[in-house]
Amino acid sequence: MDTRPPFQRRYQQRQQQAPDTHRINQKIIAKEVRLIGAEGEQLGIVSIREALARAEEAGLDLVEVAGQVTPPVCKLMDYGKFKYQEQKKEVQNRKHRQDQEMKELRIRYRTDVGALDTKLKQAREFLADGHKVKFSMQFKGREVMYTELGIEKFNLLAEKLADIATIFERHDPLDQKRIHIIFAPLKQK
Repeated sequence: MDTRPPFQRRYQQRQQQAPDTHRINQKIIAKEVRLIGAEGEQLGIVSIREALARAEEAGLDLVEVAGQVTPPVCKLMDYGKFKYQEQKKEVQNRKHRQDQEMKELRIRYRTDVGALDTKLKQAREFLADGHKVKFSMQFKGREVMYTELGIEKFNLLAEKLADIATIFERHDPLDQKRIHIIFAPLKQK
């Protein structure tokens, strides 16, 4: 039975789950490596012992950059600084990536004008933010007979949103109780 507090066990598990993606120093298993210097210069193919000695002499780490080739490519670098720069790049990429979320609005075939205007206003806001908007409609019980009213409601939505969006996908089967229409924002120039 593990007697450590739960937070220490979780920390230990996290440490085991996220190993370094690169082999460094003594973890490199090849006998010979293609060595690249700290400034990017080619130092040739050397034994692992010589590469480790050069890394220690320069006060840097020996990092395996390409392990799938023969011999593996290793570079002399400060591994902590390298990891920090990778993290910064990842954060920048996440910042500049534009995720397009799908926002769903539910209406009924008998949704009144006031409620429909509210839904249209919400849809316009979502589309202006660059998100896709999905209007879905569900028919319960005998309401399945009124699917054509639902399709008319979707056509009305398409007319009212034509200036800001295009129809991305339309799903109106006659045998199911659920239909939907997805609008995508128009391309901004």
